[in-house]
Amino acid sequence: MINLGLGLYKSILTDDNFRFAKQAGATHIVVQLVDYVKGGDNPSLTQNYLGGWGTTQNENKPWTYDQLKALKQQIESHGLIWEAIENFDPTHWYDVLLDGPKKDEQLEQIKRTLQYMGKLDIPVMGYYFSLAGVWGWTGKPSGRGEARSIEFEAGAIDMQQPIPVGMVWNMTYDPEQDGATLAPVSRQEIWQRLEYFLDRILPVAEENNVKLVAHPDDPPMPELRQTARLFYAHKEYEKLLSLNNSPANGFEFCMGTLQEMTDGDIYDLLDRYSKTDRIGYIHFRNVIGKVPHYREAFVDEGDIDMIRALRILNKNNWDGVLIPDHTPEMTCGAPWHAGMAYALGFMRGAIKSLSDE
Repeated sequence: MINLGLGLYKSILTDDNFRFAKQAGATHIVVQLVDYVKGGDNPSLTQNYLGGWGTTQNENKPWTYDQLKALKQQIESHGLIWEAIENFDPTHWYDVLLDGPKKDEQLEQIKRTLQYMGKLDIPVMGYYFSLAGVWGWTGKPSGRGEARSIEFEAGAIDMQQPIPVGMVWNMTYDPEQDGATLAPVSRQEIWQRLEYFLDRILPVAEENNVKLVAHPDDPPMPELRQTARLFYAHKEYEKLLSLNNSPANGFEFCMGTLQEMTDGDIYDLLDRYSKTDRIGYIHFRNVIGKVPHYREAFVDEGDIDMIRALRILNKNNWDGVLIPDHTPEMTCGAPWHAGMAYALGFMRGAIKSLSDE
């Protein structure tokens, strides 16, 4: 069964926004527990994040069972289901990404997080294994009707700008640094780090009935800020499953990012993997263009035929959750909420129309 969900950032995990999700027809919630989007009650991805998403100060402050339990009870009090957590806090796993001295200690804490999720029946953990993270976006009024939208143009930024020491995943975890920068990281090194992570974490995910799902690289460039990227092409994304054959190893299938890539057929990829149990949940969003230049679009105007995608999921009896992820901002007092409401309305109507065919 195709289920409609909404992703909420940490700053907007409130009763009002759970009501908003319910009012828009969502049944499931994907939770982000990392404070990285500016704007507070009006979150915005179209601001300038070239200097980083912000500073996270949660080292030695792991998510606790009681915190997760309380949030789950709050979500369920609104008749919603907590489907997934999206993204680890960079302070909880920076040395896993950097192959640093604390990596095994940090992996033990990630294992405890997965154990808590298992006890609370939160079935999916999304992650993004990247040093540079999401970087290079700019916000412009380039959407339909001059809506502010995210754009990526490789030629307009210094793609080789090094990453400062104390930053990973485009977030600062240690502001007390001297201006040094990270050494370049090769493709072989980053794949080895991912394999080390998966080999130690997937058995725990499997034991606790949690699916661990990887987000593709956005922007999908083979290298960014002097560090290699893992999942910048369809064929590279599919390599994930060959690293470890655990049934807990899967995709956080971001349709927008996969469409931005220069290789492959997104409908073929969606068809093949929605027949299996490899897709944890789907970022159901649209884009116009591909790397090295693309912009995010409203769900009904981009290069992806979203109705065709839904028909593929319906044909394969895919049982999972779609979320808009993000969308151009609409001109009003609550640009994020209006954009989300528009996307959710389209998605709900399209899903309903499939059942009537």
